[in-house]
Amino acid sequence: MKRIISIAVVATVVIALLVMKLLANKKAAEQKIFIYDAKQAILVEGGHPITHTFERSMSFLGSFEANHQNNIASDASGKLVELTVKEGDVVAKGQVLAKLDNELVQLQIENAKLNIAQLKNDNNRFSNLRKDQAISAVDAEKMELALKSAEVQLKQLQKQLKSTAILAPFSGVVTKKLVDLGSMVMPGSPIVELTDISALKLTISVPERDVMKFKKGQQVIANADVYGSEEFKGSVSMIAVQADAAHNFKIQTTIQNSAKNRIMAGMYGSVSLSNSTSVTALAVSRKALVGSSKNPQVYVVRNGKSILVSFTAGTSDGEYIEVVSGLTKNDVIVVKGQVNLENNSNVKLAK
Repeated sequence: MKRIISIAVVATVVIALLVMKLLANKKAAEQKIFIYDAKQAILVEGGHPITHTFERSMSFLGSFEANHQNNIASDASGKLVELTVKEGDVVAKGQVLAKLDNELVQLQIENAKLNIAQLKNDNNRFSNLRKDQAISAVDAEKMELALKSAEVQLKQLQKQLKSTAILAPFSGVVTKKLVDLGSMVMPGSPIVELTDISALKLTISVPERDVMKFKKGQQVIANADVYGSEEFKGSVSMIAVQADAAHNFKIQTTIQNSAKNRIMAGMYGSVSLSNSTSVTALAVSRKALVGSSKNPQVYVVRNGKSILVSFTAGTSDGEYIEVVSGLTKNDVIVVKGQVNLENNSNVKLAK
């Protein structure tokens, strides 16, 4: 009995010591944890918007799109018995891409031709009989109509036979194969995806003040980012009549591709006018931006607090972005340390 009591006492003491140790560790850990004080001012670096000169050739950015990209579909129905191209093949306009089983149509054409031959003989006999007034004019006219109907039916079958060969409507590259041999194809079923990049579309976003500098058919110079300063010639093909929420207009240009340095659809590029000039305007550093350049925002220091302010952007280059409206040259913007800020945070400017 005494032994049991001794063991219980020892166990109780051990547990008590463990509890005390855990409490001590917890207290030490809590002392090491940093507790953020929302009222404490965050040290940031500030600056004013500056007057900056932008080169117009760097102003209008976009991405290249294929001039034509379509799923080439079948006009007829039947089993796919021949696929003459594969992904990556370069094809010319009018080239056969695939063929459907046309044996039944060919048999129908042969039958139609035999029927027409028979009707022509009958029509000749009816014409002679009509001259001799052996048959009525109505019977002769019915025979002529039957012959014409058979000839129309033959033309329909010949068109159906032609439709069993799927042709390329324009020159390009096969970028996707959408069916396999033996597939049953219906009218409208896509066979391959064909992409034409002999010319490309480059759509740019132009501020309201610059849109009148563009005219449909106007010659432009484009650059692809991957080819640096190499120039590609093109022209303006479309000017939007409706601006977006930021008062920018979409302008589509058609750029001629190069055989030497080929532009691929999806590459980034820029457009400059052959008579473009530089522009000097109020600007902020890209380092100060919060979010994307499509919806630019900066933190402005007002009364010791960081205020998140949106502004309308215009021309941009690799370092600065133009301020069209929303900021003034007297505003103090945060250019360093904004990653730690929230709207209405207390801030302190570094000296």
